[in-house]
Amino acid sequence: MTWLLPALVLTPLVGSVLLLGLPRLDGVVAARLGTLVGLATLVLGVLATVQTGLDGFGRTQLEVRIAWVPALGLEAHLGMDGVSAPLVLLTGLLSVLVCGHLVRNRPDRNLLACVLAVTGGAIATFTALDLLLFFIAFETVLIPMWFVIRVWGDTSQPERPGRPGGVRARDDAAARFVLYTATGSALMLLGIILVIARAGTSDLTELIARGGTGLTSTEQTVAAVLIVLGLAVKTPMWPLHTWLPPAHTIAPTAGSVLLAGILLKLGTYGLVRVAVPVLPAGVQNIAPWLGGFAVAGIVWAGLVCLTERDLKRLVAQSSVAHMGFVLLGVASMTPTGLQGALYANIAHGVVSALLFLVVGALKDRHHSADLTELGPGLRDRLPRLGWFLTLGAVAGLGLPGLAVFWGELLAIAGAWQSTTLGRPYAVIAAVGTVIAAAYWLRVLRVLWQGTPDDGRFDGQHIPDATTHETTTVMPLVVLTVVLGLVPGPLLSTTAGVVRLLLPGGGVVP
Repeated sequence: MTWLLPALVLTPLVGSVLLLGLPRLDGVVAARLGTLVGLATLVLGVLATVQTGLDGFGRTQLEVRIAWVPALGLEAHLGMDGVSAPLVLLTGLLSVLVCGHLVRNRPDRNLLACVLAVTGGAIATFTALDLLLFFIAFETVLIPMWFVIRVWGDTSQPERPGRPGGVRARDDAAARFVLYTATGSALMLLGIILVIARAGTSDLTELIARGGTGLTSTEQTVAAVLIVLGLAVKTPMWPLHTWLPPAHTIAPTAGSVLLAGILLKLGTYGLVRVAVPVLPAGVQNIAPWLGGFAVAGIVWAGLVCLTERDLKRLVAQSSVAHMGFVLLGVASMTPTGLQGALYANIAHGVVSALLFLVVGALKDRHHSADLTELGPGLRDRLPRLGWFLTLGAVAGLGLPGLAVFWGELLAIAGAWQSTTLGRPYAVIAAVGTVIAAAYWLRVLRVLWQGTPDDGRFDGQHIPDATTHETTTVMPLVVLTVVLGLVPGPLLSTTAGVVRLLLPGGGVVP
């Protein structure tokens, strides 16, 4: 089965090149071709996951080594385990849904090519077992994502105090994305070079097995600061998050789904795969700072959401809070916390993709994502879209029985158990869940209930969710419920690897 992972990585990348090489291809045909490539990628991902599970998620499976730069001893080293498998499946699923969404929503051949390029780059990142290959695959995702924001971004945003509108808003969002991600990438590359220079290898399996041996505590701390800062920009961690709300607000619906469901996961995956196991002493030294920024982001983003009027921007700001729980779980350096971080990572990808698809549909119909423009009474006017929004909202606030609950609970429990962080971090994070309930209930009070009293919708026919939109959203609806009611399979998938990645097997001192 050594062909499986190379095929998994190359399928969407070849599909992207194929779309770029067919300039006369009709947009709808391109979207259907992109959907087929996405389906093929998802099928390969399922096959790889099944094979990995048969051999055991607790260690790396399906390893393949291909000579890359023989003169430098570099290899294209790929593998899959219980940490990477769920992310590969999530990436494949979102690729299918985004391409399928574009079939009926102004498809553009080049946009489809960017979607597939992001998919291939993300899968390469999640399966890379060489530090330099990890970095290059990581950067591959950022380039097409910039095009998605800069070329297909929304130019209808109104001008507001301190916030540009129109074309300036699109240019500003794209520029922020480039500036922040390029700076983060530079920092991460410096950290990676330091690790390779001191350890004498870029092979991740060997570096993880060493557990920091070969680097002094000071060297580990310096490398950890550089790598964690670089990854924190992509996560994003407060206060390095300010590129995210404009990017989400300006990006088309497909771009927002890719950003939330795939791009943000690259940063948190890098923390778990690279920083924690390769630089355990360094991460341990900076963990209180990482946890502090995490809980600050949880509370700060929640308070911003309480006053935010733009629904799409609100979902983006809520992502900062949700990813704060992921960072908190990582900073706890406990098995419970790390399990929570990995669970919250997947849950956020599913729920945020659901919300952005629904908000995109509402914005297309009302030509605005402003809460006052969307108006009350979705329950009666657009019941299907209203129900989808309600499910995403109650999942986002951490309602037990839905996907987000387990990740946040385990991250808080990990912080409570951790001697590195301590109970104040857990208490502050728990306050963040209360704030999340407040801002999502505010949204539902404004949009779900009541009837318009200004007659603005009189005589207008605003259609509810179409069959195509419902079909696109339903897999995410099902996953939101399944992950909430049956957390065992995902937790058991990641459990074995988590203890191997933590110093001392994850034993809390």
